[in-house]
Amino acid sequence: MTFSTCDICDANEDKLGTGILAVLPPMFLAFGKQQSFSGPARTLKVFEDNVLVRATLEVPGEGQVLVIDGGASLRCALVGGNLGMLAEKNGWAGIVVNGCVRDSAELNACNIGVRALATHPQRSVRKGLGERDIRVSIGGVAVAPGDWIYADADGVLVAREKLVISP
Repeated sequence: MTFSTCDICDANEDKLGTGILAVLPPMFLAFGKQQSFSGPARTLKVFEDNVLVRATLEVPGEGQVLVIDGGASLRCALVGGNLGMLAEKNGWAGIVVNGCVRDSAELNACNIGVRALATHPQRSVRKGLGERDIRVSIGGVAVAPGDWIYADADGVLVAREKLVISP
């Protein structure tokens, strides 16, 4: 499916006004071969710990987008090249990280889309702490499990429902 987040916003101004559709702040860098990706959200809330990230990406993604609220930490990476390859292998459409990634060259070789705040060479700790499938906040925008994520070169959108996209 091809789409433009600009066109989605233009066609859904009423939904922007009511909060059914929201735009994440323009704070993300793009990684991966897929510049555009969309799908229903799976959510994680972790802080400088990526054990739940790996566990989630190890299961079939079925076209979902993993949204990770990493607390906007810039002190370590939550996703790297190995997890990018795992996400691709298991059918995830993309990953949105409110935090950092690493192995950017490896991520850019993966056939998925990734958005993150920055790169950081240090890996996270591995304690297994965090929560999954809960409502999270990314840049002040709520994202609930099952919300639809639409990402392209112009931004990342969160919709409370799947939107009809006209070609």
